[in-house]
Amino acid sequence: MSHALFSIRGLTKRYGSAVVVNDLSFDIAPGECLGVIGPNGAGKTTTIRMCLGLTAPDAGSIAYLPGGVAGAALQMPQDALAIKERLGIVSQFDSLDPDFSCAENLLVYGRYFGLKDAVIRKRIPGLLEFAALTSKADAKLSELSGGMKRRLSLARALVNDPQLLLLDEPTTGLDPQARHLMWERLQRLVQQGKSILLTTHFMDEAERLCNRLLVLDHGRKMTEGTPRQLIADNLEPDVVEVYGAGALALVDSPLKALAARVEVSGETVFFYTQDSRRLLDALTAYPQLRTLHRPANLEDLFLKLTGRQIREDA
Repeated sequence: MSHALFSIRGLTKRYGSAVVVNDLSFDIAPGECLGVIGPNGAGKTTTIRMCLGLTAPDAGSIAYLPGGVAGAALQMPQDALAIKERLGIVSQFDSLDPDFSCAENLLVYGRYFGLKDAVIRKRIPGLLEFAALTSKADAKLSELSGGMKRRLSLARALVNDPQLLLLDEPTTGLDPQARHLMWERLQRLVQQGKSILLTTHFMDEAERLCNRLLVLDHGRKMTEGTPRQLIADNLEPDVVEVYGAGALALVDSPLKALAARVEVSGETVFFYTQDSRRLLDALTAYPQLRTLHRPANLEDLFLKLTGRQIREDA
């Protein structure tokens, strides 16, 4: 990448004998949303913490290049304060102050960056409008829904007008309406030229928001590319899901030969095919079963690369 805003090289973190992040490298360009997906324990949050200077890496470099390749690079942790002044952060869990109103949360947070109150107060109306919270300026957190609190966290992350936002699972716990509103706001930020590093467990979110994706597992980058490119390079184009009484018996039936790959998850059989027509015709002989025919998606990619087994939280 010829013009990176943020550059990670050989990042490694160990806890005892466990390698949590393993020789990880990536860049983020101006105006790009880079998504990081992977199962629990893949190293996503640890990577975010190292980017913020909250966890010290055992090896590797973290560079912020506000002027591009021609400008002077800021290095983490040596230039941690200077880098943090240029970052916006939304963590997995809200850290808003319950004793303050929405507007007061923005004001107090802006002071941490050394901004004058007059400057912050001038920004507050626009930030509240962006978060669809104009009418809640004087409301305390106890009056807000979960979606409102997440939008306020996003507005607070913008109070210092950062070039790069680090968002660690920002829509976890939100209902569909709140998630879609958050997506619209994040898309607007990218259109404005902001860069975003986003971790998420929602594959539809990753596909909607991210220009590029990294797939992590056991701390190592497994693959990288645009969502559509990764799907095309790693998966068969058609998926037929079959479920219902007797579906699992199809795994060892002649239908298996009609698919390039067959997987089982719970009571559902997944047939991955280059051309699903023969398989769908054959399935008409099983009227008791239910089928879903769809194109391959990021969830299929995620499960193929990282497996279907449940992981414990790391």
